[in-house]
Amino acid sequence: AAEIAKKAHKEGTTLKQAAIALGYVTDEQFDEWVRAEDMVHGLG
Repeated sequence: AAEIAKKAHKEGTTLKQAAIALGYVTDEQFDEWVRAEDMVHGLG
């Protein structure tokens, strides 16, 4: 996870783009596994 975050920050891209570029996931896998609405549930 840290590798993905560092790459995204360094290159000014999204976590999704970095994870795909590093070969960890496909576009479809990322969308299945990372759901933004689950990360913010209950905030606000």
